[in-house]
Amino acid sequence: MTDPFDPAAHPAAVAEAIATLDRFLAALNAGDAAALAETLHFPHYRLAGGRVTVWQDIAGYMAQSRNRLGAEWHRSVCDFRRPVAAAPDKVHLDVQWTRLRADGLRITSFRALWVMALLEGRWAAQFRSSFGA
Repeated sequence: MTDPFDPAAHPAAVAEAIATLDRFLAALNAGDAAALAETLHFPHYRLAGGRVTVWQDIAGYMAQSRNRLGAEWHRSVCDFRRPVAAAPDKVHLDVQWTRLRADGLRITSFRALWVMALLEGRWAAQFRSSFGA
């Protein structure tokens, strides 16, 4: 039996989801709220530390980002992003992030599941479940 959610069956959706995640990372590292907003659907949801955080807009997201990332944070890198399930309008990505200090030393690495969705003609992250803080 063929798996209808096999990422190989939806290469265009997977490519869009990965490109969006890459734009998210570039915008996060640049501190560019406008570019970051283009990579997130709102409300945006994150499950981490046993609780769900909901951001209604980019202003709320940016206000909490610095506290969540920590004072030592300088930038993040994506160690890998693997599609685990896909459809024409949604892709689940298994992602590992590493947070770095300005001197390049690792602060932490953690895994997350990102749900990338095509809503109203735009690919963006709708939900993520992270093992990081």
